[in-house]
Amino acid sequence: MDAARRLGARPLLDQAIRTDRAAAECWTALLAGCGTAARRDLGPQLRRLSEATSMQVGSRWWFAEGAGHRRRVAGAQENLEEAIAEGDGQEFALAFVGYDHAMASAVVCANSPSRKVGERPA
Repeated sequence: MDAARRLGARPLLDQAIRTDRAAAECWTALLAGCGTAARRDLGPQLRRLSEATSMQVGSRWWFAEGAGHRRRVAGAQENLEEAIAEGDGQEFALAFVGYDHAMASAVVCANSPSRKVGERPA
């Protein structure tokens, strides 16, 4: 959320806020040992956040120079979804930190001054 806020990327920030809320609800459900909708709803929210990130950084960057970041985000998302399926709160917490870091790194790197001169998100 901080990376999106600093860039003024309102659509990305809005989706990050929705995803953060879904993650908090999922965390609560995991701690309570519940199989609520909150556990099922986080996966789709994560996918929507990845889509919003792709739009923010530009498809060309996301699938070319940013492919390593995209793969890292996808792997972190997979780890997070596995932790949810297993109902493992500790793994969820670790996986969410990894996902958050991967996503923020992608956004920051895509918008860094080291991008080629004149290159803009597609």
